[in-house]
Amino acid sequence: MKIVHSVAELRQTLASAQRPAFVPTMGNLHEGHLSLIRQARPLGDVSVASIFVNRLQFLPHEDFDSYPRTWEADCAKLEAAGCDVLFAPREVDLYPEPQTFKVQPDPALADLLEGEFRPGFFTGVCTVVMKLFSAVFAGHAEGVSVFGKKDYQQLMVIQRMVQQFALPITVLGAETTRSEAGLALSSRNGYLSEAERAEALQLSLALRGLGREALAAAHALPQQREALEAAALGALKARGWAPDYLTVRRRSDLQAPQAGDPLVVLGAARLGSTRLIDNLEI
Repeated sequence: MKIVHSVAELRQTLASAQRPAFVPTMGNLHEGHLSLIRQARPLGDVSVASIFVNRLQFLPHEDFDSYPRTWEADCAKLEAAGCDVLFAPREVDLYPEPQTFKVQPDPALADLLEGEFRPGFFTGVCTVVMKLFSAVFAGHAEGVSVFGKKDYQQLMVIQRMVQQFALPITVLGAETTRSEAGLALSSRNGYLSEAERAEALQLSLALRGLGREALAAAHALPQQREALEAAALGALKARGWAPDYLTVRRRSDLQAPQAGDPLVVLGAARLGSTRLIDNLEI
């Protein structure tokens, strides 16, 4: 595996490639990230991963400084997974000057759910992903990038960005990797105590329960659906969680569903000091 740090060096390294397959990460890698690498590898003639903790997508009170950084372990895992090139820029490499030009995503998609509780988050995500795409795919007629469905709304935002900017990149969503018990793997799971890790499974269980009830009441009025969501929120609160949302949405645009729409159930909640997200297509 070749490790490069500058955009110029990355472009030189990929100059002879025809179709890069790219997985962006913020490091602190787990099996979910590695599964993305393994899925990406056969889709291109060179596999590329990035590690960059993006300051632009963290709010002032969030965990940018304390976000886990596990460089040596990450490199070993990527190499074992068959990654060909690791792009690991420093902040000055990716943002050599203040990033005053930013990518503003469609508010209809980006200002709800995660965007409501983390204002500006998707602007930071889109801006860094656009820069990473520019670094990886410049000079290539086509490319592919793989994102996990655990960050469901993020995947939709990136796919919409690529579509609207007519980028020659196929953005694919990979299924969420879970523990044997069903917990969605996340870098932030490392913040959890042993007792919290056991409790963390309740978020996915709450989503499954809400999904079952939503399907059983497929023709319910909006007020009835909202009552189901409120009951699911209340049940998590009773267990000591601080939920931001548990909601049923249509998959196509994350708006309130109509009868017959394919559905996704999404949730975000804080357990102790750790904020977890999960989703389930139903």
